[in-house]
Amino acid sequence: MPEKIAVVGAGSWGTALAVLLARKGFKVSLWARRPEFAEMLQKNRENSTYLPGVFLPENIEVKNNMSQVVQGANLVVLSVPSHAVRHTARLLKPLLEEETTVVNTAKGLELDSGLRLSQVLEQEGISTPAVLSGPSHAEEVGRGLPTSVVVTAKKKVVAEYVQEVFMGPSFRVYTNPDLIGVELGGALKNIIALATGMSDGLSLGDNARAALMTRGLAEITRLGMALGANPLTFAGLAGLGDLIVTCCSMYSRNRRAGIELGRGRPLEEVLAGMGMVVEGVPTTAAARKLAQELGIPMPITEEVYQVLYKGKPVRECVSALMERKRTVETGFLGVTWS
Repeated sequence: MPEKIAVVGAGSWGTALAVLLARKGFKVSLWARRPEFAEMLQKNRENSTYLPGVFLPENIEVKNNMSQVVQGANLVVLSVPSHAVRHTARLLKPLLEEETTVVNTAKGLELDSGLRLSQVLEQEGISTPAVLSGPSHAEEVGRGLPTSVVVTAKKKVVAEYVQEVFMGPSFRVYTNPDLIGVELGGALKNIIALATGMSDGLSLGDNARAALMTRGLAEITRLGMALGANPLTFAGLAGLGDLIVTCCSMYSRNRRAGIELGRGRPLEEVLAGMGMVVEGVPTTAAARKLAQELGIPMPITEEVYQVLYKGKPVRECVSALMERKRTVETGFLGVTWS
């Protein structure tokens, strides 16, 4: 087991994971990007900006100096937004020991390249990163409420090591060998959460939300299979589990953003009012580009893209989806009439 764990990123999720690991008795060092924010956390022992009401145990040390945070750490947990993963990896790489394990917890795709975040880390010289994903709101993990997630990596021994570190009475961790599927499930569900939020903003009801979630899962599975994922992964915690919690909970930034968009507020105003990153926005553009390149139909993703980047009224998207030509539901898995 590690003697010291470094958590890079003091947002809501990084803070919640630092608290989780500290409660297990690990010595945890938490990196905050802004010096004044690091000083405030170290002094007040509460992340009142991103995770109010959750207090930092004494075995968490908060610093702004990344070198000091990472030094001597056997495990580094990367908890920065997806758009910051590449830059942070470049800062992190020279500080890592050869045997240090890196766990990425961000959920998204790199906007320009469409790469999964483990691929970004590998390009920056961080070999065999692990990925932690699944239905896990920081607000509930920080309070010690029961949560189940999955961890994946290219090497089984890495995934099992991370599983052992994070596993606890309120935090159950499964391993899954499907790195591609786990990452895509965590990233793409944010697009569908934006869509269900828009539906809720228009007060379209439970039937519409259920349809968007179900057909959204079909889109996620289609793109995932085209990129080499196991379709069964999307029926698990990293797929269906994360989709349910993100589309149904008011803790979900993507759902909340979608609700405001459905009510007619412009995207710039919505994002400015959130105060935190809405990962589904850049992921929508990256996924749409991938789908077009691979010839994969993703009608919900396309309509969300039109709202976000082309200013299309949400009500027009409803008509566009409902009036598509008739088709067979199970076609995305290759099941046809005998």
